[in-house]
Amino acid sequence: MRASPPSDRNREGSTVTSVRVRGIYATALTGLARSAGHSVVWASDPIRRRFDADFGEEPPAVDVSTTEDRLGVGIDGDPEGVVEVTETVAGVGRDALAWTDPAPRGAVFDAEVTDTVGGGALLDLGEREGYLPFDAAEGYVDTGDRFRVQVDDPEPPWSDARPELRTGVRTGGHLVSLDRGQSGPSADAGGERATELARTADLLDPDVPDGWGTHFRRPATDAGMDALGTALERAVAVADALDAALAEAPEDPAAGDLPRELATPLAGRWVRFGRESRFALDGRRRAVVPTMAGHHRIKAGHRAASTAVDFVEGVCGSAGVEEDDDSAGDAADGSFPFEATVRQFGPAEGDRVRIAHGKPDGRAFDLGRAEVTDLDPGGEVTLRRTMSGSGTYDGLGTRREPGDVAVTRVTEGRWWYPTVYRGEDGESKGTYVNVCTPVEVFPDAVSYVDLHVDVVRQPDGSVERVDDDELDAAEEAGDVPPDLAEKAREVASRLEEGL
Repeated sequence: MRASPPSDRNREGSTVTSVRVRGIYATALTGLARSAGHSVVWASDPIRRRFDADFGEEPPAVDVSTTEDRLGVGIDGDPEGVVEVTETVAGVGRDALAWTDPAPRGAVFDAEVTDTVGGGALLDLGEREGYLPFDAAEGYVDTGDRFRVQVDDPEPPWSDARPELRTGVRTGGHLVSLDRGQSGPSADAGGERATELARTADLLDPDVPDGWGTHFRRPATDAGMDALGTALERAVAVADALDAALAEAPEDPAAGDLPRELATPLAGRWVRFGRESRFALDGRRRAVVPTMAGHHRIKAGHRAASTAVDFVEGVCGSAGVEEDDDSAGDAADGSFPFEATVRQFGPAEGDRVRIAHGKPDGRAFDLGRAEVTDLDPGGEVTLRRTMSGSGTYDGLGTRREPGDVAVTRVTEGRWWYPTVYRGEDGESKGTYVNVCTPVEVFPDAVSYVDLHVDVVRQPDGSVERVDDDELDAAEEAGDVPPDLAEKAREVASRLEEGL
């Protein structure tokens, strides 16, 4: 179901997509998109100054925005354009992982309320669970109620947050939207400008479908006629597609088996950057403007870090980077100021941090909170957890008992980390070595993506490599790119020999 006209193609035959980029990765991704032949539009003033180039003013076919947790970006818009831009963005490094969103912006579902929580209801969308604020629905909402909902604000698969839903159907972008069930034009403006925008709807070429109201958003007050015409044309294309899909759906959202996906006029994908990719993005940014070692790694770790990093670069330029160094950077070369970063933003000894365990399919969960018991300036951090519950330790098969202690040693930038399990009496219950994307020690979490294959050492000293089959399956499913899978196997082989 097309959301906008087909993208143009450049002379080499590659797709040219108009892209809007926002967030802490904007400069690097603008350079990356331009080098791939995409047209970056609606650039911010700093981007215009840095590139000293002309940027288009037409509405973007694809939006690229930094996620709330700053670990990656969301990419949504025209389906063909999203595919092309995702390939460009995810190509920045082998530990940049991409996933298709099963509940992208604008998707429409018939779904059932499974639970109510403070301020809203949870609805089963199939592959995702959505959140419907009570004030977005008419009347009382309770478990078992069924609604026709549209995704208003999507969320990445690794986030604890759920896609936010609404009960009305709407389409459009930053300049103009169309609301199903409304009529006539309206605008986020007052006085004479509102009247002018209302008249504009009659002057533009696309015919708004019956039963849809045109609403001009605030940025439309400064947009030209060409931009408004393009925005309205795209919104009408999506509205037509939604009308066609909903015409075939049951009128009653409660009819039949739920959940039921009715329409997905736009596409959405998520890219989570790993540490290696963040340093590669540093290199992209450094080609345009002075960029210190670990620019994106530091900004990803703490919201307040942006001001500090910008100040350092304003005074010292590309601090910590040799003039002839064009590499992506690595923890081993000593360029990343780990000691200064943790001293300024944390963690510190005595702090408790999450062990944020990402999975190659995009999901993430915490292995629990651990106390920082030792922190080496070189990047090694020791974490201690007291275990609760009973059972057995995965991969080891030894008994897990309340009061057991797990000591984990992570090193910034390393592709693996060991956890030693001991009973209350100090007796070893084995060592489990996770193979993962390079570890990042953020102020409130140790973050990485697990790569399935691991190495264990039993209490008797025997060593075993486990879960190769899970890595093989993840590679076959496309969750782990071949070069990343090969790196994981290489690391596991070295660990197996070294233990």
